[in-house]
Amino acid sequence: MEILNSVSFGSICFNKTRTNKSVKVGSQPQRIGWKLARAWCEYSPDTTRKRQAEYEQQPQNVDLPELQPKNKKKPFPVPIKKMVQDARRDKRLAQMRIEKPLEAPKNGLLVPELVPVAYEVLDNWKVLIRGLSQLLNVVTVYGCRKCPQVHVGPVGHEIQDCYGSGSQRRNSHHSWARGSINDVLIPIESYHLFDPFGRRVKHETRFDYDRIPAIVELCIQAGVDLPQYPSRRRTSPVRMIGKKVIRRGKVVDEPKPHRSEDCVSLLAELDTFSNQQGQSPSPSNVKELAESTLKAYLNVRRGVEQLMSKYTVKACGYCSEVHVGPWGHNVKLCGAFKHQWRDGKHGWQDAVIDEVIPPNYVWHVPDPSGPPLRSSLRSFYGKAPAVVELCVQAGAAIPDEYRPMMRTDIVIPDSEEARWAA
Repeated sequence: MEILNSVSFGSICFNKTRTNKSVKVGSQPQRIGWKLARAWCEYSPDTTRKRQAEYEQQPQNVDLPELQPKNKKKPFPVPIKKMVQDARRDKRLAQMRIEKPLEAPKNGLLVPELVPVAYEVLDNWKVLIRGLSQLLNVVTVYGCRKCPQVHVGPVGHEIQDCYGSGSQRRNSHHSWARGSINDVLIPIESYHLFDPFGRRVKHETRFDYDRIPAIVELCIQAGVDLPQYPSRRRTSPVRMIGKKVIRRGKVVDEPKPHRSEDCVSLLAELDTFSNQQGQSPSPSNVKELAESTLKAYLNVRRGVEQLMSKYTVKACGYCSEVHVGPWGHNVKLCGAFKHQWRDGKHGWQDAVIDEVIPPNYVWHVPDPSGPPLRSSLRSFYGKAPAVVELCVQAGAAIPDEYRPMMRTDIVIPDSEEARWAA
């Protein structure tokens, strides 16, 4: 009888040897030969690195970013060390009375190569709003009455993750109600400024400025000309020493807004509040509309990210307020964590793309005609932005960048099988 040992580690080799040993089996002694054959392990560093690179290119499972606690400030997108270094350099230049070097658009001038990008983003934004308002007549959207969670599907899910008021009486079940386009595409508004380098918006003058979508305001400051929302175009740059503006041109009074039919029709195309469910006709070709809407959403995100790499967008580190401009406004309406210490003022910092266009993640429904999602199988379900989930259920193909997040390669087991899954 021979016993083969086929396990080895690294690149270690074993010589072929044989050892005889007398073993008593029953009443008769017998001789057993132990054979240790040479084996080669399949593990090697090159193979592991190759597999890791393949997994990073095509991951099968990606977790969502962690939710930031509401009792803490949001992390800075720029490292604090770099912010301190830039502040010290500006302070040294200001002490020496040396003008701060500014490039477009930090000096108030437009970036010519980003003007077509701004027009493209605005056109895709109109297509996105129009497409979502029509797809809501085909795909049902639910919103919880007690918490901000949203679900896209024919029926609401049964996952017990509601933390709103009265959730203990409902065993953390959601109280579903019919949703609208604002549940799918969360509206983020900003003050429209005729001159971003002019007077700041104060708390007493906040009603003198219009509130429009932050994406539209970003496009206007990037070069889009809308007669309903004029913007000042400078021919000479702004000059600064430290934080003090030494030349910004004369203060130009903002023209009075005119509320005409053109302005109302423009708001209907740019604002989600004017595109509620039931006001748009049902689409004839649902799949084609879903694909064009999803493509517009992806183009809007790419374009906004490209604009934000040059133009300054500020976000409050405690709440969801966003301001487009070189510095934030002075409106005291922040009611988030420790707002009493700040007298209601916002804690401004550089914004990220998810603060301007919140993804609003929802549970992915693999089979809309199947049973509702259950709490016992929540670890097997994926998530996706509400816009992506809505378009996918309407017939659009799943984008490659959201496929790992939606866990399309995972087979959802039955409730009994889930207990034996690792």
